[in-house]
Amino acid sequence: MRTLVLGGIRSGKSRWAEGAIAQAVPAGRPVCYLAPGPTGTGDADWAHRVAEHRNRRPAHWSTVESDDVATQLRNSPDTPTLVDDLGSWLTGTLDRHDGWDGGSVAAPVEEMLAAVSDFGSTLVLVSPEVGLAVVPATASGRRFADELGSLNQRVAELCDRVVLVVAGQAVPIKPPET
Repeated sequence: MRTLVLGGIRSGKSRWAEGAIAQAVPAGRPVCYLAPGPTGTGDADWAHRVAEHRNRRPAHWSTVESDDVATQLRNSPDTPTLVDDLGSWLTGTLDRHDGWDGGSVAAPVEEMLAAVSDFGSTLVLVSPEVGLAVVPATASGRRFADELGSLNQRVAELCDRVVLVVAGQAVPIKPPET
């Protein structure tokens, strides 16, 4: 089962995703928490947020911090995995491919989508929902919103279930078929 968890900042989407994968995977079975966000930024608030996430996870879960989501999914296709989050992955991808100045991120997006499609175990992907805010005032903000909106739509097509988390409550967008 593939699940996409969407929500705003501090909506509770990560906590909900952690609970969803914990319920889907037999107790004690390893889970990979794939974190494609920045590390070692020197930002105390960011470090606190990362620590909050780490402290919530069961001890038997492994954490992999990598921007290469596609390779990580391909290397462990049978290990239940939670990717948190696609917005951070996209930001790093835009950075690496000169995306803020018009460079294309099409190839890494296609590669990541193919890895999601081919993944053979429980997969939960967390992503910010950008469609509920004003159109960003800057070119880079608009580029990010456009790219993430498109990415979220494409990932949702690949997923069996999509939920939107608002105030810690999951609203089914695409319920799993029974």
